[in-house]
Amino acid sequence: MRYQEDLPLVLNQLSCCVRPREKIGIVGRTGSGKSSLGVVLFRLVECCGGSITIDGVDISDIGLADLRSKLSIIPQDPVLFSGTLPLKLDSEVVENGENFSVGERQLLCVARVLLRQCKVLILDEATAAMDSETDALVQETLRSSFQHCTTLTIAHRLHTVLNCHRVMVLNQGQVVEFDEPSKLLANENSRFCSMLAAVENKISVRG
Repeated sequence: MRYQEDLPLVLNQLSCCVRPREKIGIVGRTGSGKSSLGVVLFRLVECCGGSITIDGVDISDIGLADLRSKLSIIPQDPVLFSGTLPLKLDSEVVENGENFSVGERQLLCVARVLLRQCKVLILDEATAAMDSETDALVQETLRSSFQHCTTLTIAHRLHTVLNCHRVMVLNQGQVVEFDEPSKLLANENSRFCSMLAAVENKISVRG
């Protein structure tokens, strides 16, 4: 699959279009379809309707190896396979990477995507298990190293998507809002605005 910079990534099933090199934040309540989007992009399950196209190519028409060679993901709970790093950095990896913390496994995923230089990167709360100092460092690395990469950030913490070009709000598998964060926040009737207000209200009550 060849990446052409003048062609967008299109999610027909969700009726939206993501432009090349765009940074998209994907939010929604539990069960809205955020993680399912990543599942169908990697074709862990096949679409039962609609289509997803990247550079004008329907992802269901190409081989899994070709598709996944252009995609990378940093998951919230990464799994490592035993035996994949023999004598590398003098580290042994046990089954599921259990001898690494979740944060360390996420850092290994970050290193992997930096080496692969993919065209589409999916971040599923990629720094959730890291301390704040490491989180800030990784976020800056991702911003500087993936300027020319289309990035889809599946966010469980709404503040992580405020710097994205656009925010996609999902509800029951449908796109209900898709616009710049500032425009969504300027509309007090927007779903994104109400979601963020609810989060801030919880923080103020706890504080």
